[in-house]
Amino acid sequence: MQVIPIQPEASQTLQTQVGAQNVVINLYYKNGQGLFCDFISNGTVLVTGVIARDVVPLISADYLGFAGNFMFVDTQGANDPDYSDLGTRYQLVYLTAAEYAIIRQ
Repeated sequence: MQVIPIQPEASQTLQTQVGAQNVVINLYYKNGQGLFCDFISNGTVLVTGVIARDVVPLISADYLGFAGNFMFVDTQGANDPDYSDLGTRYQLVYLTAAEYAIIRQ
C-alpha cells in the first residue's frame, strides 16, 4: 500500500507514479454532494466523476488494464472524506494488484 500525498484543498490535480503507471488524479469537491475523483493513466481515462467513499475502490472496472486500485481511508473512523482533512485524517492510498485482490475476496 502506498499513501498518495494530497492537500486539504477543495480542488487539486496531482501526478504520481504507481506500479510503473503514470497517473493524473483530479480531486474536486461539489458543494453538498461530496468529493469526486478522476483518474487518467498513461493518457487513458480510467474513470471520471466517481464519488469518494471510505474504503471503497475508486476504479471499478478491471478490464481497463490498470494494475491495482485507489481508495480513501478514514484514519479516525469510517466517514467519507471531507476535503478539509485530506492528507491527514483522510488518506488516498494505492493498492497493488496483489493487495487489491486480497480485499476483493
